[in-house]
Amino acid sequence: MYFANKEYFLLLLLLVPYVLWYFLYRKRREPAMRMSDTFPYQFAPKSWRVRLIHLPMLLRMLTFVAVVCILARPQTHNSWGEKTVEGIDIMLAMDVSTSMLAEDLTPNRLEAAKEVASEFIAGRPDDNIGLAIFAGEAFTQCPMTTDHQSLINLLLNVRTDIAATGLINDGTAIGMGLANAVSRLKESKAKSKVVILLTDGSNNQGDISPLTAAAIAKSLGVRVYTIAVGTDKVARYPMQVGGRIQYVNMPVDIDTKTLRDIAAKTDGNFYRATNKGELKKIYQDIDKLEKTKLDVKTFSKRYEAYQPFAIAAIAALLLEILLRITVFRRIP
Repeated sequence: MYFANKEYFLLLLLLVPYVLWYFLYRKRREPAMRMSDTFPYQFAPKSWRVRLIHLPMLLRMLTFVAVVCILARPQTHNSWGEKTVEGIDIMLAMDVSTSMLAEDLTPNRLEAAKEVASEFIAGRPDDNIGLAIFAGEAFTQCPMTTDHQSLINLLLNVRTDIAATGLINDGTAIGMGLANAVSRLKESKAKSKVVILLTDGSNNQGDISPLTAAAIAKSLGVRVYTIAVGTDKVARYPMQVGGRIQYVNMPVDIDTKTLRDIAAKTDGNFYRATNKGELKKIYQDIDKLEKTKLDVKTFSKRYEAYQPFAIAAIAALLLEILLRITVFRRIP
């Protein structure tokens, strides 16, 4: 623990004259009762009150010490740490178009994908992992990081309403999503660079075609694992009609050929997931990727740590007051 204002500890020197005053001059101010002979009390056993007679004074000193520690501002250390770990650089590219609300996976495609991806991230603590999302447009939700708790929080907050409410265009821009993820790996020095691309549709938006984005990935040494999520025929899809949600069966249109070509061009693999169980197995298979060494820096933030001393000061003061007005109460 670090104290920001160490000079306040000089106040502890005041305890020395206090202790001297307590033992040397205190008795002169105490009331006394004259007795003809004190011999009968010489060998009398001491009660617990007599043995604890100095307890209030010790509690008062403890209160003073705790207050001085609070004034000295106890803090935790700012610390940097470096370590070498085994890991790879991974970008998740996830489709967030409104079609991901289809409920052929439980509870729907997007929530199932987020849940399984979160488990995948949590299981790879030493990897640099980032997140790109796309519908008719693409953007980076989280750059690559080893702060996986923050990444998971951002992932779990992803919603399809960014397309439904018009914040970005709806649709499926697979090429743009892949290109965005690949651009985050461009400066990576890791031996293994991977994009996991998950979608439930066919490319119908964007200025970059999926195969062009795959060629860029190939030139940068990025392997792309593509996942086509959804059933084979029709899927139950919620539609808002007249302020109410109605369910309709929508045909599933996934361009598996393009996804296979992307994976083949970049030396990756193509996967098909028609339920959450298959999706979990896919991520478990990807989890067996080769690893490489990474240098990771960690930083711990400084914060004020006066609370334990404040609790101790208050508790000691209240206990001293309680003892003085009850057990050790004196009648002049």
